Amino acid sequence: MKEYRLFSWNVNGIRAVSGKEVLPGVLFHDFLKTEKPDILCLQETKVDSHTIPSDLTRIPGYFFYLNPAERKGYSGVAMYSRTEPESVEYGGLGKEFDTEGRLITARFPEFTIMNVYFPNGGASDERLAFKLRFYDSFLEKIIKMSAAGERIIFCGDVNTAHTPIDLARPKENEQVSGFMPIEREWIDRVIQAGFFDSFRLFSQEKDQYSWWDYKTRARTRNVGWRIDYFFINEAMKSFITGAGIRQDIMGSDHCPVTLTAAFPE
Repeated sequence: MKEYRLFSWNVNGIRAVSGKEVLPGVLFHDFLKTEKPDILCLQETKVDSHTIPSDLTRIPGYFFYLNPAERKGYSGVAMYSRTEPESVEYGGLGKEFDTEGRLITARFPEFTIMNVYFPNGGASDERLAFKLRFYDSFLEKIIKMSAAGERIIFCGDVNTAHTPIDLARPKENEQVSGFMPIEREWIDRVIQAGFFDSFRLFSQEKDQYSWWDYKTRARTRNVGWRIDYFFINEAMKSFITGAGIRQDIMGSDHCPVTLTAAFPE
């Protein structure tokens, strides 16, 4: 069997996390050596090709891909892969969205993986509307890809908790962006379109969160939200062997989420 270990992580600035201890005695630079993921998808990298340190783009044993936002120090996604993809696409949702550097799509023989940093809708009504338009454009794209027979994995910071089990204080946050009914309904539509929240295929546990507010030191009390996901389509489902949340990994206000898959050789 050919096995894949996939990680997805909103690092809240790749330069910021690069000098931090993410596991006891392990800096971010050594994280890839220690954990050895086959693919590591990062969101909110906040760099471009001119501002990212070269040692982060040349980690031995990994190919590196970066899709930055046009705006400096904002948004952006990156991907490390032990295997060179057959193809890599940057963006692809239209000019309105692609300027923010929110999507990398990499195709491998076994599957297509999409690394996505979905917008945050909390800043204003305009940004919430932008987030919902991004949601609709992305869903339209993956429905077409799935109908064409692709085995799809999409991962990243979705910026919405799906159900009350996915955040510590659901009642208090019903009208807060990230848990508003209109945002949660989009995840319902993703599932209705034949996609699966991989973590919930393996666990219905409470208190499983991937983001905690820095300002209130919420992580020490585990007052969090599960807003980072790996979704898979029906064609991919039979190859998934596990999914998890790595709350032991520090360095950001998010922790990584994981997916494992195995394919006959």
